[in-house]
Amino acid sequence: MRVAVAGGTGLTGKRVVESLVEAGHEPVVLSRGSGVDLVSGSGLDDALTGVETVVDVSNVTTTRAAVSVAFFEAATRHLLAAAERAGVRHHVVLSIVGCDRVDLGYYEGKRRQEELVRAGAVPWTVLRTTQFHEFAGQVLDRVPPGPVALVPRMLSQPVAVREVAQALVALVDGVPLGAAPELAGPRPEQLVDQVRLLLRARGQRRWVLPVRLPGETARRTAGGALLPTAGGPRGTTTFAQWLEQHAAV
Repeated sequence: MRVAVAGGTGLTGKRVVESLVEAGHEPVVLSRGSGVDLVSGSGLDDALTGVETVVDVSNVTTTRAAVSVAFFEAATRHLLAAAERAGVRHHVVLSIVGCDRVDLGYYEGKRRQEELVRAGAVPWTVLRTTQFHEFAGQVLDRVPPGPVALVPRMLSQPVAVREVAQALVALVDGVPLGAAPELAGPRPEQLVDQVRLLLRARGQRRWVLPVRLPGETARRTAGGALLPTAGGPRGTTTFAQWLEQHAAV
């Protein structure tokens, strides 16, 4: 099957492309490097010729709601319109567990993306997953350097990107589900504990100080609003196991 991957050069997209090849599919990477601009829609019609399924793992790096909404609004509208014109049978989207319960700026864009997909004419599946194991490193890299690392309190159930990619490809092989069962990692983890383990694995000596940020959003992320609320598939790779191969990331 010919499968287009929006965001196919990113962290998740590369894994999805690999998993598609392993499953015997023909991936078509939608990226600026391949002549496709999701925000403007340029190149989409040609790229989707003969495509049966689109997997959207596109992303924008921002914490600002306006930037996130603008990106996902434009990219999703163009993707859906081009997919409808091309006769695409299935639109698979990666989203985030708890994005409807936590008012982070980035999550506003993901909520808008889901709204557009649900209202679109192309049959769809949305897979919400928990944070990736890489998230702890992303947080740590944003912390100012120094002997003390201030890390917000946050409870999540991180999952391996490889397992997310495999789940997305499994959905490609099935019928559109609408909202798919949420995918999470094997167990809940405290972000501060993950950061401590990551620092140790990197051979860095810093004191990790948990910070309880003010506001309802911080209270929710610390209290488990990013955990799955129902049964669903669970990854098997723990954060500690992931660290064994990715300590330098």
